[in-house]
Amino acid sequence: MTPADNRARDVVDVDPYDQDNGAIPVFRWRQAGPAYATRRQLRVMGLRPGGQEPVARIECRRGARFAWLYRVDLALPKRTPTLAQEAALDRAMAARQQCPGPCRRRYHHCLPLRTLGTCLECYDGTPADPSSYIARRGPATGQPPSTVKTGF
Repeated sequence: MTPADNRARDVVDVDPYDQDNGAIPVFRWRQAGPAYATRRQLRVMGLRPGGQEPVARIECRRGARFAWLYRVDLALPKRTPTLAQEAALDRAMAARQQCPGPCRRRYHHCLPLRTLGTCLECYDGTPADPSSYIARRGPATGQPPSTVKTGF
C-alpha cells in the first residue's frame, strides 16, 4: 500500500456543533432572516425542529452567547401530550408545588423543598398571599377547611 492509499482511507469526522470548524454559517444578532428560527421562536410559532440538525448559528455579545438556528420550512407541528402524559406532569408538578407541612397547600410556584422543606408560612410564619396558592377543600363537603363543621 502506498501512502496515497492510506490517505484516501482516512475519514474526517466533522462535528456540526463545533464552534471553530466553519461548517455552519454564523449570523450576527438580528441578521439571520425569516427562513431560520431558534427553538424558542419555533415554539412560539407552534412548531418543533422535528429531528433536523441545526443549519446555522446566531451570535450575540461578540460571540460569548449563541443559539442554534433551524429551518422553519422543515419544522414540524408541536405534538400534543396525551391525557396520561398530562396527568403524569400534573402529579410531578404537584410534588414540587405542594407543601408537605401542616398547611398542605398547593402553590402556583415550586417550593424550596430541598432547603426549607416546607412553604415559608410553615417554615417561619411568613404569611402567604392567598392568590399564590390553591385553597384546599374540606374532606367530604367540598368546602374550604375553615367552614367545615366538625360537630363540636
